[in-house]
Amino acid sequence: MFEALWLSRLPHLVRTLSHSRGVIFTLHRILPEPPAAFSPNAILQVRPDFLEYVIERVRDLGLDIVSLDEALERLAAPVPRRKFIVLTFDDGYKDNLTYALPILQRQEAPFVLYVPTALVDGVGELWWQAIEDILARQEAIAVTVDGEIDYVDTITTAQKREAFNALYWQMRKMPETERVQLMRSFAASYGYDLERQCRELIMDWQQLRLFAGEPLCTIGAHTVHHYELAKLPLEQARNEMAQSADILMAQFGTRPAHFSYPLGGPLSAGQREFGLARELGFRSAVTTRPGGLYARHAQTPHALPRVSLNGYFQSPRYVDVFATGAIFSAMGRLTG
Repeated sequence: MFEALWLSRLPHLVRTLSHSRGVIFTLHRILPEPPAAFSPNAILQVRPDFLEYVIERVRDLGLDIVSLDEALERLAAPVPRRKFIVLTFDDGYKDNLTYALPILQRQEAPFVLYVPTALVDGVGELWWQAIEDILARQEAIAVTVDGEIDYVDTITTAQKREAFNALYWQMRKMPETERVQLMRSFAASYGYDLERQCRELIMDWQQLRLFAGEPLCTIGAHTVHHYELAKLPLEQARNEMAQSADILMAQFGTRPAHFSYPLGGPLSAGQREFGLARELGFRSAVTTRPGGLYARHAQTPHALPRVSLNGYFQSPRYVDVFATGAIFSAMGRLTG
């Protein structure tokens, strides 16, 4: 589909004619190395050269790269201004400091970094990556389903992918307390240190201060533990959101005005969570529901769509498609 859209030159026509005013890009990891054959989380990583090309290409297309505050002002403007892109990074991976920050500084590109505070403390769990890491080194695993232990071969890449999908969605459908218990038990069974993984992958507070002191960077809140908020009781969800902002204020002296819902899809955040973000005083909150930004989003700034810069589509010719918000809005209507 991306190839067909690029060949058709349709993105240019859609950008010209649509009322979409901009797009928020979602990024996670920036890594130069190509992913291994079994890397189900490679969807979350793009190469540094691709990130730099994206920045240069969208500017060539006549789009401004702006801060989230500027984007909200442009959405609310009665007369449309130049169309724009917002760059956002979730989770605080160390590779953002090593590879992304130098590019963003060189290109003078503003961006948002959404921070889950327990991960920065080194006590969070990147469970989606832990599943991949364990399966990558195992030729068989024991899985508990409905109280019964099942043994699954994970010798081939195909078997590993099948096992990953089964485990991932089993955990996604669980209440968070049960998922945490299952993940910790699964990790312990294979000698996998979840806290060490967190410390290796996520910036600490000292490293994060390099972002907080960068004028191009806006620090946003991303909960404490990176739990799916829709799966939590109301007060726990509220506390996850409020405490993350409190912690960031204590660390950096400024309360974050912007929020990102972990995972961010319909299973993870809905009207209740949008209302909480509004009640807690966040100026905006972003989802991962695909779509462009329109003037109407000025009235619903706590449910903003984003477009993922997907690691599986790192072709320069696809950037024109990514930058065309109306295409993703149409996709969202079809799949929603």
